[in-house]
Amino acid sequence: MKTYSPFLFAFVVLLLATACDQVFDSSDERGLNEYFDTSWAKNDLWDDGQAEVAIYNAARTIYNKPRYFDYVHILVKEDFNIEFGVKTDDYERTDLYEVMKVNLFADIPTDNYPYHFLTSIFFHRNNPVQIHKFTNSSQEWCGNTFKMLKEKGSQLEYTYHSYWDGQGDDTKMLDATPLWEDQLPYTLRTLKFKDKLWFRMPVYATQINSRADMPRVYDAEFSVAPLEAIDSLPGGLPQQDTWRVTVQLDEEKINQYIFTQAYPNILVEMVAWDGRKLRLKDYKRSKYWER
Repeated sequence: MKTYSPFLFAFVVLLLATACDQVFDSSDERGLNEYFDTSWAKNDLWDDGQAEVAIYNAARTIYNKPRYFDYVHILVKEDFNIEFGVKTDDYERTDLYEVMKVNLFADIPTDNYPYHFLTSIFFHRNNPVQIHKFTNSSQEWCGNTFKMLKEKGSQLEYTYHSYWDGQGDDTKMLDATPLWEDQLPYTLRTLKFKDKLWFRMPVYATQINSRADMPRVYDAEFSVAPLEAIDSLPGGLPQQDTWRVTVQLDEEKINQYIFTQAYPNILVEMVAWDGRKLRLKDYKRSKYWER
């Protein structure tokens, strides 16, 4: 029987342990605090009663052609109540808790009819990684689809209603540990940015579509690098340096995100492997729900 030096065995164990230290687990509090700033949304900026409204020049491939449209990203703090799990109207309740709401709205023209997507993603204010609640609705001439994820301990309850055969109405349980591709424009803003930051984390594929199939999981690699200043930004934002975050989903699929280095680390640009693109067009803070 072939034997191995104890020194070689110890070296291999040490090498594996070092590699594992770079694999981020969102259920691990130590890992969460190592890579993400859990106090990011605690800034007083989000207590001014206004929402961040960012509008992007966007592109998405539909029917094998790039379609161009405005994509609206809204970020605002809300108070939920435990009883209903939605924004409260009664601020005297004793079961309130704070969430950060991300709303993504798209109205996409095609040759025959438009596509409409509205996605709402909610996070506990002190945890920018774990999705608390997620809803996505799509409407086009073929039909309606609605999907919802709700946090259930270490799992997510996935409920869907679609017009696709075999995907009509069902509820399944998913692992809550992976990130979701659709949350990255918000979650990556809360990184503890530094040059050559690197970690690995599973990522569920985008759910902003009309399908209700089981989401694919990628074993993604995340890396950060600084970029030079962007001369002019919309919305009166000052010239500033940026960070580029590269998310390598697999050997061929790569997404890139560019954020301002200054808080609140605004998403300036995104380019995804499948032709989805964003470039900041306008930026403001407003009470968009008031006339």
